[in-house]
Amino acid sequence: MQLHNGEDPMSTGNKISTGGGAPLGQRPFAHLPGGSAGEPMPGAGSRRPAAGGVNSGQIAAEIPSPPKNRGRVDITRQTAGRGGKTVTVASGFIGIGQPEKEQLAKKIQKACGAGGTVKDGCIEIQGDKREQVARILAEAGFRPVFAGG
Repeated sequence: MQLHNGEDPMSTGNKISTGGGAPLGQRPFAHLPGGSAGEPMPGAGSRRPAAGGVNSGQIAAEIPSPPKNRGRVDITRQTAGRGGKTVTVASGFIGIGQPEKEQLAKKIQKACGAGGTVKDGCIEIQGDKREQVARILAEAGFRPVFAGG
C-alpha cells in the first residue's frame, strides 16, 4: 500500500491514521424512524420488535396460515415398475388444484434434496423420504398417514 506521498508505510516506519477523518456531509439513515444521530433505532440492542412499531401485527396479517385440517393424505413407498428404484408417493389430496400440488411438490423436493413430479394427482418424490414428506405435509395443514409398505 502506498501513502499519498508515494512512500511505503512499512518501510519508513510511518503509520496510517485511523482517526476517521472529517465527518460525513450527509446522514444516510436520516429518513428512517430513529435515524438521527444520537437517537437509537427502535429495538436497538434487542432482537424483539419494538412495541407498536411499523411491522408489529402486519407480518402475522400478511402471511395466511393454512387451514388446520385439509384432509388425509396417504404416503406410500413404491418400487414396482420403476426398475427397482424406490419412490415416495403422496396421494389422496382433496380440494387442491394442480398448481398448488406443483408448489407443494417443489417445496418437498427442495427439503428432501431429491427429484420428483406430480403425476395423476399424486406427488412422487425419488427415494424413501416418507418422514420428510409427512413433516412438510403436516406443516401445510394436511394429515399424513403412512399406508402400504
